[in-house]
Amino acid sequence: MQLNDRDLLTGLFDAAVKAADPLSCLRGALPARPKGRVVVIGAGKGVAQMAAAFEALWEGPISGVIVTRYGYAAPCKTIRVLEASHPVPDEAGLHASAQLMAAVEGLTRDDLVVALICGGGSALLPMPPDGLTLADEQAMNEALLASGAPISVMNAIRKQVSGIKGGRLAAAAYPARVVSLVVSDVPGDNPAEVASGPTVPSATTLSDALAMVEHYGIVLPERIKAHLSAGTGAAPLPDDPVFDRCKTQVIASAGLSLDAAAALAKDQGIPAVILSDAIEGEARDIGLMHAAMAREVIAKNRPFAAPVLIMSGGETTVTLRGQGGRGGRNTEFLLSFAQAIDGIAGITALAADTDGIDGSEDNAGAFADATTARRMRAAGVDPAQALQQNDAWGAFDAVSDLFVPGPTGTNVNDFRAILIRR
Repeated sequence: MQLNDRDLLTGLFDAAVKAADPLSCLRGALPARPKGRVVVIGAGKGVAQMAAAFEALWEGPISGVIVTRYGYAAPCKTIRVLEASHPVPDEAGLHASAQLMAAVEGLTRDDLVVALICGGGSALLPMPPDGLTLADEQAMNEALLASGAPISVMNAIRKQVSGIKGGRLAAAAYPARVVSLVVSDVPGDNPAEVASGPTVPSATTLSDALAMVEHYGIVLPERIKAHLSAGTGAAPLPDDPVFDRCKTQVIASAGLSLDAAAALAKDQGIPAVILSDAIEGEARDIGLMHAAMAREVIAKNRPFAAPVLIMSGGETTVTLRGQGGRGGRNTEFLLSFAQAIDGIAGITALAADTDGIDGSEDNAGAFADATTARRMRAAGVDPAQALQQNDAWGAFDAVSDLFVPGPTGTNVNDFRAILIRR
């Protein structure tokens, strides 16, 4: 792998992350000051940085509480920062959910609630409805994560098994004005899907969620299935009067970040194309599709002429097949991609999660090129077997090709960049 190509791809990732920097994104989105109190609430893997930026920009007294993933906290002056588990919720998340609900109790029409929402909030805000426990919600999350279903489907189900998601947190703040400022990590940038929409109601109904469970063959725990089938406690719909004073704005997204990376590539003299910022599907299958396109450019100089940078975003999924494997959707995408370009010179790729963590390890993703699969085999790792066991992290770790930038303070989903030179 040419070091300059790896450096270039790293720079593009940095540009994508910078485009979603909380301070610059929030600066033009501050709501009008109210007559009464200002309460800040929020959840997500980048919400502590959003809260710190809001404090720096806002003039006047504020209070509030937010929850982020363990290790992702940032210092705030008056907003309390709580930490909890991601991707499977824990007791700390249960406590955080209660604290957020308490923060919006007893507000009046003169008060303002500012909700800072970004990806990862679903796991950080467990609040099982009456009759269910945290263990039930944990089991549901594990089943959803292993199902391979799109994130929109997972979140549609989560909203129906919660006391805080699906707009319920905003409903609890009524009659206060609620302004939700959202950093989108979902394909299509529907704010109701980010963090399962604690302050943004969705038009997806309980019946829709049940149909999704059947369509995708999701094996839910029996107690969760019974709750859904009972039809009680469905998430409120957008036409509910409690949402009349709610406003929502997406302040950062994958599309804007990809645009920033493309602009930097062009400044470096490399034409850039963005396939889509909303790609979904099985990570290994999307890897094969991207590899086929890269091979076509190398072999026939189509559909794009080399040199070219091909980029995409969105959120792929991983259906768990193995036991004990480590990794995430970006490394799984790239392991599939690496095998499909094995021995084809001129291709260098980076796939990474813009929040800095891909799955449960400390890497955001990995690099791959024509030599990756061969070097894995030389290191004693069969890349095909590693893919089958969902152990992409182990495969890339064996050849020192993991990409570890650390937590970035934002989250606008997957970043995939493939540099092709003839």
